[in-house]
Amino acid sequence: MGSVIPLKKEIDNSYLDLKNLVGNRLENVNQQIKYRLASEINLISKMTSHHLKSGGKRIRPLLTLGSAKLCGYKEGSRDINLAACVELIHNATLLHDDVIDNSDLRRGNKTSNTIWGNQSSILVGDYLFSRCFEMMVEDGSLEILKLLSSTSSRIAQGEVLQLEYKGEIDILEETYFNIINSKTAALFAAASKVGACITNKNKKEKDALESYGRNLGLAFQIADDALDYYSTKTIFGKEIGKDFFEGKVTLPIIFLCQKSNSEEKKFLEKIFKKKSRSKSEFSETQNLIKKYNSIDSCFRRAEHFVNISYNALNIFNPSKEKAILQNLTSFSLERSF
Repeated sequence: MGSVIPLKKEIDNSYLDLKNLVGNRLENVNQQIKYRLASEINLISKMTSHHLKSGGKRIRPLLTLGSAKLCGYKEGSRDINLAACVELIHNATLLHDDVIDNSDLRRGNKTSNTIWGNQSSILVGDYLFSRCFEMMVEDGSLEILKLLSSTSSRIAQGEVLQLEYKGEIDILEETYFNIINSKTAALFAAASKVGACITNKNKKEKDALESYGRNLGLAFQIADDALDYYSTKTIFGKEIGKDFFEGKVTLPIIFLCQKSNSEEKKFLEKIFKKKSRSKSEFSETQNLIKKYNSIDSCFRRAEHFVNISYNALNIFNPSKEKAILQNLTSFSLERSF
């Protein structure tokens, strides 16, 4: 029988515990990324430096380092190099996303496309992908090369699928989950599975870590979409209502449409079909979300994926690494950033 993880009022220390668990290896990942992105072309150096300075939780490389430690990896630097690959894939997609979404801020800082333009951002995003694939080839594992390259493909497909349904408030939950499974969860899954791949674990253990990462990623993205309607810019690090103003229909809106009356639904259809939406329309939408408790519904759904993620690691023997990774699942719901 699987464990059920209740929502807690306060944020636990699981994220910091994971950072402490891997010690200076995360800093080694950051140094590896800087080394790999070094370029004689001044604009590339400026843009990559600016983008990396914007920070971020580094949750994906932490998953690679943590899963490798769980699987007993002790010697060598493959975990560091592949964690850097995972983070490069993530950052390349962020550069492209900011162009697609016409974003002004990323983690509270001006986006690269705002400063240097869309063309430069796309090309530098491609540069990050190229460096990443060089590192994967150097690693020498065909299994990992196939895993991370197919994951990059899935992320791109998820972005296109989201673009296809932009402004459609009657989007099915199934379609929404297909989008976030490709856009977010696929890289979480790959990041976690890599740790089992470099230690030559059996299929059962690889599948367990992949399931752990995938379901953690689903919960993480649902929480992210919910935070966009009720958090604050100060703690969230980006413009609140970003999805709304870009016309992205996420789970809070899907749940709202399921419960709203015909007049409210017409209002939502009208504003999401528009090229742009106003702050007053955002406030009115927030009020409707509160009226129908859409955020609570989101977190109940996310909790389902948290429980699956937590229980996926039950096949591993008890250890500090296992406990920290399992505790991390609740972080995706409790975080405020």
